[in-house]
Amino acid sequence: MIVVIVAGGSGTRLWPLSTPEYPKHLLRIADDPKSLLQHAYDRAKALTDDIYVVPEASHAHHVRLQLPDLGEDSFIIEPARRGTANCLVGTLAYLESRHDNDEPVVFIAADHYIRDLRGFVHTFKVAGDVARRENRLVLVGVEPQYPATGFGYIQKDGLFDEDNFVFNVDSFHEKPDHETAQKYVASGDYLWNCSYFMGSVNTFKKSMERHAPALFEGYEKLLSSKTPKQWKENYLTLQYDAIDYALMERADDLLVVPATFDWMDLGSYLDLHKAVGGDKQGNHTLGKQIELDGVENSLIQNHEDKPLAVIGLDNIVVVNTPEGILVTRKDLAQNVGKVSKRFSKK
Repeated sequence: MIVVIVAGGSGTRLWPLSTPEYPKHLLRIADDPKSLLQHAYDRAKALTDDIYVVPEASHAHHVRLQLPDLGEDSFIIEPARRGTANCLVGTLAYLESRHDNDEPVVFIAADHYIRDLRGFVHTFKVAGDVARRENRLVLVGVEPQYPATGFGYIQKDGLFDEDNFVFNVDSFHEKPDHETAQKYVASGDYLWNCSYFMGSVNTFKKSMERHAPALFEGYEKLLSSKTPKQWKENYLTLQYDAIDYALMERADDLLVVPATFDWMDLGSYLDLHKAVGGDKQGNHTLGKQIELDGVENSLIQNHEDKPLAVIGLDNIVVVNTPEGILVTRKDLAQNVGKVSKRFSKK
């Protein structure tokens, strides 16, 4: 098995803790000594010694610093963001001459919050065995815990392998409205799409050639590159696309394995607060010189030396860093990414 850690990200949803030059996966959560990326690497090591990491050029040096055990050949640098589809295509082209092309390749995200390592390893070993045996693309989906509108959904279509609890995939459904999400969760037929994809180089190539000819054309263009400079130039000609839309929604022979581990996306400060917990008043604080008075159910972080006081507020987020200051109601924290992009435009 080959594990590829996708370490891109635009650093907007947890601004100002994260930025485009220092995305979420580089962050340590609360007082954890390791970053999300380093935990993803630990999970990868529990599966295999063949590990690759795909960062974008703007923060690749930070990724290298956090993963000193990896050799230079294990980093596949995106010259610029071209979406998850081209991240996958570029990686497969890079791997083709370096490994057995029938070996399963697993794509995992660098910024997911997972505590159950044993469950993670079990799930991906099952998925890897099925991918190898059946020569098909295999997904890992997470059982929905609430009617989320920020995730896509994978609709199951009957058991494929009863012994290992593997399902056929009926279809993908992107980010539904709340009423539709409620129906998905109540039916028991859907899993959250968490962007875990698995298959051999040969299986991906066959699927792209059949269902996503534009991706396959980009793949062949990258394979034809004679030098790193030409590879970079060819990569920059690729059109931005997401693998879910470009390939997975079009493929008709996918399998999915339900995850047997806990999972959080940490896509907002609301999610972050759930992950780190709080004191008796429901507050999480991190940093020095913080004073609270009559504050409940809030997340407060101070990453500068100046004093920070919060009085008489509930259900809020206050984050002070050298990059900026954020104050928001926790239930509106999903708007942080949209607002932070306005600073980038300015």
